[in-house]
Amino acid sequence: MFKKDFEIFDKKYIYLDSAASTQKPTSVIRGVSDFYMHSYANVHRGSCHLANLATTAYEAARQKVADFIHADSKQIIFTKGATEAINLVANGYRQILKPKDEVLVCIAEHHANFVPWQQACFATGAKFKTFNVKDDGSWDLDDFKKQLSSKTKIVAVAMISNVLGVIYPVLEIIKMAHKIGAKVIVDTAQSIAHLPINVTKMNCDYLVFSGHKIYGPTGIGVLYGKKSALNDLPPYQFGGDMIDVVQIQKTTFAPVPAKFEAGTPPIAEAVGLGLALDYITHVGWDKIMADEQKVFAYLIKKLKAIPDIQFVGNPDLKSGLVAFNIKGIHPDDLNLILAKEHVCVRVGHHCAMPIHTRFGIKQSLRASIGLYNDKKDIDAFIKALNKAIGFFK
Repeated sequence: MFKKDFEIFDKKYIYLDSAASTQKPTSVIRGVSDFYMHSYANVHRGSCHLANLATTAYEAARQKVADFIHADSKQIIFTKGATEAINLVANGYRQILKPKDEVLVCIAEHHANFVPWQQACFATGAKFKTFNVKDDGSWDLDDFKKQLSSKTKIVAVAMISNVLGVIYPVLEIIKMAHKIGAKVIVDTAQSIAHLPINVTKMNCDYLVFSGHKIYGPTGIGVLYGKKSALNDLPPYQFGGDMIDVVQIQKTTFAPVPAKFEAGTPPIAEAVGLGLALDYITHVGWDKIMADEQKVFAYLIKKLKAIPDIQFVGNPDLKSGLVAFNIKGIHPDDLNLILAKEHVCVRVGHHCAMPIHTRFGIKQSLRASIGLYNDKKDIDAFIKALNKAIGFFK
């Protein structure tokens, strides 16, 4: 239904790789182009008409993000992506963590929410701990409770795993972590385009996502933080626009959010993200979720009918994406045939090696949907997949 809003689909691609990056609606592409042609200048420091237009557009995008996740605009930090947003927080904790402290993450985390915390612990002497998932891909909450302790300073989890596709009970985790005084960072890179987010109700301390995962440009991401949590973090980078007063022997820093936005920010990208959120709001969450659930249920039904398919986790628990293998066929080989059929999926470990190790595999094929996919896409994918399987059987 929504393909008409995306000019790239004028070409006959079967795009089932939205978990890696979503396509961009024409309104976003043209809006960014229009900004560059008519409103571009650097922000915050200029007083000319163009500078005022650019600053207004940039800060309006910040307000759109805040409204979208039910936050205050001063709690929104623009970064170049979810990865940088997580690293911003983890870098701050490199200056906070002590040798007896602990950091707890899920074994299913994307490397971007795994390695920064691992490295922060290595740098400080803190203990890096993980909790497991069950065979169906759901969180092992008993193991979480076992690993959580009074020494835990931060818990890092995703709302939806980029391999398992399970919607995790983050509210439950947040409540348990807060009881022992730990802070929680939630990675919503995979959920931001599929589920509405309300940080006030979630009560998380930090939350991150990338613009390119929600129909916006690359090079833009968001860090949300509670005011107290952001105020407690030291700056991530130093430079222009994040300072208060600079003297030879001392520098003081601007308040949040400027404190974390050193240098020229991703101005046009932020404008593009705001336009993408406008698009999502125009379509409406009810419509998006209802349509995606139908298409995804159809995808799972069709995949289940394929002989020798091996799902990573329980397919009935998944949302938006599914990872699988075909017994006896290397996923790279299948992907080569699919690519020749103009089917776009993802193959590999999906930047999540530990969870593949947990399930005893090195890599998998992953198909993921966006709001532009329909049952015709699924039929074409299944036809191409069966053709690829037949080639190797």
